[in-house]
Amino acid sequence: MKDILHELEHRRADARLGGGQARIDSQHGKGKLTARERIELLLDEGSFEEYDMFITHRCTDFGMQENTPRGDGVVTGWGTVNGRQVYVFAQDFTVLGGSVSETHAAKICKIMDMAMQNGAPVIGINDSGGARIQEGVSSLAAYGEVFKRNIRGSGVVPQISLIMGPCAGGAVYSPAMTDFIFMVKDSSYMFVTGPDVVKTVTNEHVTAEELGGASTHTRKSSVADGAFENDVVALAETRRLIDFLPLSNREKPPVRPFFDDPGRLEPSLDTLVPDNPNQPYDMKELILKIADEADFFEIQEEFAKNIITGFIRLEGSTVGVVANQPMVLAGCLDIDSSRKAARFVRFCDAFEIPILTLVDVPGFLPGTTQEYGGVIKHGAKLLYAFGEATVPKVTVITRKAYGGAYVVMASKHLQGDINYAWPTSEVAVMGAKGAVEILYRSELGDPEKIAGRVKDYEDRFANPFVAAERGFIDEVIQPRSTRKRVARAFAALRGKKLDMPWKKHDNLPL
Repeated sequence: MKDILHELEHRRADARLGGGQARIDSQHGKGKLTARERIELLLDEGSFEEYDMFITHRCTDFGMQENTPRGDGVVTGWGTVNGRQVYVFAQDFTVLGGSVSETHAAKICKIMDMAMQNGAPVIGINDSGGARIQEGVSSLAAYGEVFKRNIRGSGVVPQISLIMGPCAGGAVYSPAMTDFIFMVKDSSYMFVTGPDVVKTVTNEHVTAEELGGASTHTRKSSVADGAFENDVVALAETRRLIDFLPLSNREKPPVRPFFDDPGRLEPSLDTLVPDNPNQPYDMKELILKIADEADFFEIQEEFAKNIITGFIRLEGSTVGVVANQPMVLAGCLDIDSSRKAARFVRFCDAFEIPILTLVDVPGFLPGTTQEYGGVIKHGAKLLYAFGEATVPKVTVITRKAYGGAYVVMASKHLQGDINYAWPTSEVAVMGAKGAVEILYRSELGDPEKIAGRVKDYEDRFANPFVAAERGFIDEVIQPRSTRKRVARAFAALRGKKLDMPWKKHDNLPL
């Protein structure tokens, strides 16, 4: 018996060593942790239950039968994050460059199937050279099996991808279908075709970092939702995000202990909006003053900064926030901000996370670049997302809510449940100056008369009361009481149930 136990421990030790100490040292030399070290940091101490530690590949071409490392380049299993179950896989770059084989993918598919069956999130840690060339089409078929499960799991369990090394070629499409992608600065990259292929085909000279690094994907392409300084910070922030999310679509979001009075008043909010309607202010100040303990987890912070998306808690419960940012492009909606917010709204709706919308929007960004880029279709994505969302929706208009952009931003007309406005808000077709120039075009030669017309228009329409008279605004509230009113609104909506007409699926304006 002792010999058998000794053999077991020997095999386990061999599997845990991955590609060997020299390759582990090389991984550390690049500022990267190993697959097992990453899992240890991600999960609660001692909670990891590993599966398929002894699996090996079955390829015999190109002399591969002489190199059959245990685990086949990926560590899989489940554990807990602050006591809540999650499934995890971590590709091991020290073993055959983390390349994906038929058995490597089968290990990933197994835990994805278990996650859906048992209702728990999947966290994938990607660090791979791509498909294993020696296995040919079998490796590509293996990718297809993973993709299929990404699709089936979408909207069923949260899926989070951490890019902690290379992720290239077909491998990028699995993370692309997950709910959130986080990267590590200077050590991770994603692209469909690498710098060498780009140079050959298009004659462009570009580095891997410029082509698909963390900065590129968080600021330009919007592929990634965030980038962190190193592996340790990325894993810690992932733990923080998981605390906001439900385990699956069968459950409500988690409720955490809170130490912040829901009825807290914030007198400073009474002066947040400047007297000058063209002067910007920081909408994040309002978000932080509404949130429990000023805790805000922002999503896609570096992309389309004219709109803010992320998670807060109110009375301990998760709430998704979508807010115009007057500090950037005056808070206008455009192609990028519409796509960013629409995807976030759909995620919240899929997992029963209530949505708070903070509105200060002068309209859609004008110009040929926007029109040629399809701002109509992209703007419709956000409109559609808000309109189809059946979760509790509370909206607060702080200043401008003009034209079609007013309707798009979770207005009462898109089944907003409770819509508040500050006294500083203006709900109108457009700003006073633009409206007067259209309505009184014949008087444009008389500046005095036009100034009078602008003042008349502002007195009549530059306020929330016309909309309130028609029931489009439920209440005009004091800015200082916003946290209290919003918290009570969501409390009143906890039992909300709204059934939509049956359909196989919708046809989102992609």
